[in-house]
Amino acid sequence: MTKLNDFFDSYLKLLFNSINKTNKKNLDEAAKAILRTIKNKKKIFICGNGGSAAISNHYICDYLKFFREKTKIKSQVYSLSNNIETITAISNDISYDKIFSYQAESLCRRGDLIIIISSSGNSKNIINLVRYANKNKLVTIGFSGFNGGYLKNNSSISVHINVKNYGISEDSHHILMHLILQYLIHKIDNKQFNFY
Repeated sequence: MTKLNDFFDSYLKLLFNSINKTNKKNLDEAAKAILRTIKNKKKIFICGNGGSAAISNHYICDYLKFFREKTKIKSQVYSLSNNIETITAISNDISYDKIFSYQAESLCRRGDLIIIISSSGNSKNIINLVRYANKNKLVTIGFSGFNGGYLKNNSSISVHINVKNYGISEDSHHILMHLILQYLIHKIDNKQFNFY
């Protein structure tokens, strides 16, 4: 029988190794794209399904409130996963496959950035959003897991976690969200990172 301590160590080891294998060049490109969008006073839209929707909504808290608190820079960040009334109306009257792309058609403009979080990278509503973004020359950052799917292969900037585990994939995406945020804050302030 597996003991909790052993499982704990194995889980954290897999989590660390998965994040550590992330393409750092792509991660840096993602950070630059986020900062460039904020400085250009353009909008950042974020979305995902299930647990990835929760991460998307968490972005709003950190990139709108915490980022402004630490840098005085006001960012415009919106979650396409947040409005249950709009999501259910689109899903019921049109198609669940269109819940993100339909919103993007009304909200996104040239120069805006779309951050897409999907462990499989193959959800139909994710694919439709990526297709819309590419057709309209919108920059996308795709956070994916497993083999990355459509999102990895078709987003402007791919941040891929090569692991076949939803928990590890989502944990990694959440950690990288915080990592980029705090990196940008310290880059702007030109200070050493304070871990405490």
